[in-house]
Amino acid sequence: MAYKICHLSFNIFAHMNRIKLLVSLLFIASVGFAQTAPPADLVTIEQNFKKLDVLGSVLYVAAHPDDENTRLLAYLAQEKHYRTGYLSMTRGDGGQNLLGNEQSELLGLIRTQELLAARKVDGAEQFFTRANDFGFSKGPNETLKIWDKEKVLSDVVWVIRKFRPDVIICRFPTTGEGGHGHHTSSAILAQEAFTAAADPNRFPEQLQYVQPWQAKRLLWNTFNFGNTNTTAADQFKIDVGVYNPIIGKGYGELAAESRSNHKTQGFGSARQRGSSFEYFKTILGDAPQNDLFDGINTTWKRVKNGDAVSAGISIIQKGFDIEHPENSVPPLVQLMSRIEKVPDVYWRTQKLKELDNLIAACAGLWFESYSPEPTYALGDSVKIRSQVLNRYSDKVKLNRISIGSEIKNLDSQVIPANQLQSYNTSVIAAKITQPYWLETAHMQGSYHIPDQLSVGNPENPDLPAVDYEFIIEGKPIHFARRVVYKYVDPVRGEVYQPLVITPPVTANIANPVYIFNAQVPQNVQVKLKSFINGNGTVSIKPIKGWNISPDKFGFTNKHKGDEWTVSFSVTPSENSTKTSEFEAITTVNGQSSSLGIQQLIYDHIPIITLFPPARAKLLDINLKIAGKRIGYINGAGDLVAESLHQAGYDVHILTEKEVMNGDLSGYDAIVTGVRAYNVDPRLAIEQPKLLDYVKNGGNLLIQYNNNNGLVTKQIGPYPFRVVNQRVTDEDAKITILDKQNPVLNYPNTITQEDFNGWIQERGLYFVNDIDPNYKPVLQMNDNGEAPNNGAIIVGNYGEGRFVYTSLAFFRQLPAGVPGAYRLFINLLSKPKNQPLN
Repeated sequence: MAYKICHLSFNIFAHMNRIKLLVSLLFIASVGFAQTAPPADLVTIEQNFKKLDVLGSVLYVAAHPDDENTRLLAYLAQEKHYRTGYLSMTRGDGGQNLLGNEQSELLGLIRTQELLAARKVDGAEQFFTRANDFGFSKGPNETLKIWDKEKVLSDVVWVIRKFRPDVIICRFPTTGEGGHGHHTSSAILAQEAFTAAADPNRFPEQLQYVQPWQAKRLLWNTFNFGNTNTTAADQFKIDVGVYNPIIGKGYGELAAESRSNHKTQGFGSARQRGSSFEYFKTILGDAPQNDLFDGINTTWKRVKNGDAVSAGISIIQKGFDIEHPENSVPPLVQLMSRIEKVPDVYWRTQKLKELDNLIAACAGLWFESYSPEPTYALGDSVKIRSQVLNRYSDKVKLNRISIGSEIKNLDSQVIPANQLQSYNTSVIAAKITQPYWLETAHMQGSYHIPDQLSVGNPENPDLPAVDYEFIIEGKPIHFARRVVYKYVDPVRGEVYQPLVITPPVTANIANPVYIFNAQVPQNVQVKLKSFINGNGTVSIKPIKGWNISPDKFGFTNKHKGDEWTVSFSVTPSENSTKTSEFEAITTVNGQSSSLGIQQLIYDHIPIITLFPPARAKLLDINLKIAGKRIGYINGAGDLVAESLHQAGYDVHILTEKEVMNGDLSGYDAIVTGVRAYNVDPRLAIEQPKLLDYVKNGGNLLIQYNNNNGLVTKQIGPYPFRVVNQRVTDEDAKITILDKQNPVLNYPNTITQEDFNGWIQERGLYFVNDIDPNYKPVLQMNDNGEAPNNGAIIVGNYGEGRFVYTSLAFFRQLPAGVPGAYRLFINLLSKPKNQPLN
């Protein structure tokens, strides 16, 4: 895996998918989009009472979304009531997507929200480093080099110093049993950060915000995965399969509900019930003997003035009346005064936040803030309606509502009991709501995050939020609510979605890649959307060696919500570079922007809106095409069909009915999408028809499949076996085994140059045990490994040709890799009246 600059590569997928506030030094939990107000039911109140009396924290560390042990997290957070966090090194950007065709940064955005949904179930908090999931890595040396170890280590240290865990737990060991280089690296970083976080000489720039912190111990949560069992009878163990009668569930049940939120990874899980042990090996610090927190005081006795607080909590709990939770409000407010006298800043801040929410829940106090529209442009005045419902008594007053510098003083207005009150305010939209880690171009291994206070946060910490100041039992108490857009859907009912701040006008280029075979012009369409009422222009940044006409378009009298398309004629010249970047620029009121807009819409997460660069790739390459009509059978999700369409093919998505009953002879080639034989059980039924198509003269191209969960034992006409072998170095040397094979010569002559500029990896899930009727075409390997010839196999069958490829074309084609286009088109193109291999 080479070390390269990524210019916000999500712009290459944007065209084909479905369409300064105060920053607290404490991480905050994600806003829930069922509602923004936290739960206030009796179960939550009882659990929060217990949590208020526990002063312990634990941080779980691993590499990706879905690496975390959700059963252990749920147990620690909701049975032991520790402040519990999960630090994922990456957002899972490099994984595969079983729900759609989003890849890279787009997939990372989706998996971030899936993690936040999981944390709402198990009760832990979520954190990240700047590391980018660049794909599978075979070892930590490669991973840490690409990530830039010191930068990512600084993030781990930062999270430890802020979160201040008493115990740190790794999912994986430093010795490689985790299998993935990212997994091993997460353990290496955790082990180094355990010591570095306590050293004031390491990353001293952080000390203006946080203090050094030494955790008590670092443990490895050993595991038994597949054929790898790292647990042992002499390891420390705890039973996390206990039943919580307050919640009405065991932690195996909660774990399954949490884990099932990882839907893009196909991690739906069955609820497990009954005893279940977790095992631990001590890496650093004192080994636990009886409890994970041996030697750590998790009561209020750990802080000065804590005895009075603990005594107060005990009295309030004993007197709590489930019929009248509001009776606990006065003593809880009095308890606040005691906690305010605790000199330990961390625990004072954390417990006051917990107490604030407990008071609001017992008082039946509900409040939220909404915008009347889902989107506003930079500079717009955002109107905000804040609603308050007081179910307690006239002892609750609202003193003021503020957002940014805008303050609405209410002078301790009494809120009538059980009467919904509304208050109107406004704020100027000052910053677009672009995910903070995508605001600038980034290296392949890590995101660029210039603001230290943003590091670690799962979402932007400065999204618009309203601060409420209530007076409860004479005590001023502050709460924050993020501003959202709320509407009623006739099927789903009341729906909450994030408020979106946009550029004034966005520009989406119709295709991510444009392929030119000669000096023939192409029309490049730019779809514009206005979020303001006004005038402006759209132009194209000049490109050396390319002729673009016209140089710009003007627009007048546009209204918010208007959409229109302009078309630029683009022609390469003899002096044009082979690969160039087309960038659209909108200008409104003297302010320029070069951003599109994209929404990722799935039912299981909030709508995600981002603003990819308004760019496309222009390829001036010698690309020959044979054949015209391609049948495509969808797999787990990819953009290959769209890429072939851009190359000039007529691509038709085949249905089961068409495969089983239609005439397939009219297709020059049929292609199956990535992991089609993993996700489509009907292919086991369709397979004989596809092989008949080959036998009768057709050309069938199968893209990679996972070796686990294949729907049929034999994909091709002759045997081969899919195995978990891959070449992760995208620059790995290629050896051509069969130079005369048509797939390397027709209609394009493939040379070593065609394997330059590939991204992320060469291929994955190669094949072996290859029947002699197939001919391997290429050989490659990662450094230090044996040569592998399972990337492309080609075999005659009857009058036709069968091709299986493990090369990562699903990444290369949307990224506009010229050689990948030339090779893939050869795989589609069966020479007439010539030997096939």
